[in-house]
Amino acid sequence: MRKSVTTVAVAASLAVGGFIASPAQAIAARYTPEGVCGSGYGRVTHDGSRPVQYRGATYGRVYLLYNRAKQSNCVVTLKTRYTGSKTTTGAALIVQPKPIKDTKQDPIKRIDAGNYQYYAGPVREYAPRCVKYWGTIESPDGKAAYGGRTNWDNCSTPS
Repeated sequence: MRKSVTTVAVAASLAVGGFIASPAQAIAARYTPEGVCGSGYGRVTHDGSRPVQYRGATYGRVYLLYNRAKQSNCVVTLKTRYTGSKTTTGAALIVQPKPIKDTKQDPIKRIDAGNYQYYAGPVREYAPRCVKYWGTIESPDGKAAYGGRTNWDNCSTPS
């Protein structure tokens, strides 16, 4: 059996650090939180990334990004396990309408969930105030991994 030059070149380009990456892993590696959220979004440096885990096994990461010019947050969940397979994957952002931490408010919820191969999101919302975020990734056999921040943070000072 004769391999084409393209097949050999692709296989060689997937060999990284002594192991061979699958084509799905190579495709998944092209996705970044900034690329999914779009121009102007940068990762929140304080607590803006969390692992999505099930019983200690990491299925991916959920990221919180912010666009200062638009005063908008963005959440994306990137899979590192089961990439290329359509599994239930979600990204969620919850925003307080008023920039006052721990007050009684009806939060704004934005969620993207579906059967995705590589990532869920982007979930965006105008939010110069308190936010929570999380991501979910389900294995093909139904084991659901979760990660994110369930407490309010990134709050602006009330005026």
